[in-house]
Amino acid sequence: MRWLQSLLSPWKKLWFRKHSPQRKNRGIYILYEDVKSCQCEDVHVLWSILVESNTPSMSLQP
Repeated sequence: MRWLQSLLSPWKKLWFRKHSPQRKNRGIYILYEDVKSCQCEDVHVLWSILVESNTPSMSLQP
C-alpha cells in the first residue's frame, strides 16, 4: 500500500498547488518580497516601472 501512496503523492501536491486560492491572483507580485528586501535602488526603480506598466490604464472615451 505504501507504493500507492508514493505514486499518488506528486499528483496530490500538484492538484493542491493548482487549486490553492492564493495562486489565482499572484501575477508579478510573487517577487514583491524579494524586491522589497533588496538594497539596490536600481531594482526598486525597475520594479516601479514594471508595476506601472502592468496596471490597466484608464482611457477616456467619449
